Amino acid sequence: MTKSVNNAFELNQPLSSNLIQIIGKNNFSNAYIFYGPDGTGKKEAAFNFISEIMRGTESTKKIIEQIKENNHPDFMSIEPTYLVKGHIINQSDITLEAKPRAQPLVRVDQIRQIRRFLSIKAIQSDKKFILIIDSHRLNESSSNCLLKTLEEPANGIFILLTSNINLLLDTIISRCQKIKFKPYSHDQLVHFLEKQTNVLELIDNKNLNIKDLIFISNGSPKKLLENIQIWNQIPQSLIKELENHKFKIEQILFLAKFISEELDLSSQEILLDYIQRSWWRKTQNMLIVKELEEIKKNLKNNVHPKISWEVGLLKININQ
Repeated sequence: MTKSVNNAFELNQPLSSNLIQIIGKNNFSNAYIFYGPDGTGKKEAAFNFISEIMRGTESTKKIIEQIKENNHPDFMSIEPTYLVKGHIINQSDITLEAKPRAQPLVRVDQIRQIRRFLSIKAIQSDKKFILIIDSHRLNESSSNCLLKTLEEPANGIFILLTSNINLLLDTIISRCQKIKFKPYSHDQLVHFLEKQTNVLELIDNKNLNIKDLIFISNGSPKKLLENIQIWNQIPQSLIKELENHKFKIEQILFLAKFISEELDLSSQEILLDYIQRSWWRKTQNMLIVKELEEIKKNLKNNVHPKISWEVGLLKININQ
């Protein structure tokens, strides 16, 4: 089974100058947000940052190994989870083939686990450390629970990782010190891709427009690899069908049914990004772009995919 690149890839990231200054002053905030595109090294930087603060008689290397394995008594890491047939499964344990259609969530029970973890005194460090991966996946209940936890005095330091800081509650953001990780440029992504020998055979796909996939990766090497991997699993017949942006009614009904039944949400989102870029190049029609954006919004808000695609494509037909 193919592991999702989104959960298996992270660039090595040395500590930035501002994190080094924070450590040097030995004056730490209760919470930090590391934000920027996926794959720019936020998680690795968090590991290094935590290990430097923890470091005492133990070696930094040993501490990093422990926290990477989530096996340090004063460290806790949580990530979004899927609900699959009544079972909670971490997003990093889901394969691309088995990925559910619903989005993963950081759930309120996970935040309650953090509260219990913080109620016990640190064993090897002065403080406890909590890493929340993809914190923009907090739902309303878990966001409110986390906010309450951040407001209360505690013996912990939080680090929230996110590729979309705008999805976090303003009240959570205001309680955190923000550390930005810059996106890669187009040339940097090309150079990065040239080094990835394991994906070169995927790039040979004649229906894969690598320039468009780089563009919709928004400066994220991790997202670029995932885009390439997922794109190669999308049926070629569908890609060919979507080369044209004008459809008959029966085509729209067929496409909406096929896409909603055959593609998971991640694949649908990448497909939307791709055709949005492609159709804009061909039409320069802003109404088409807005309707595709509306389909994305509906999918994220759990509107039924078939209905989302049907309504969106019908409106696009009208606006041409």
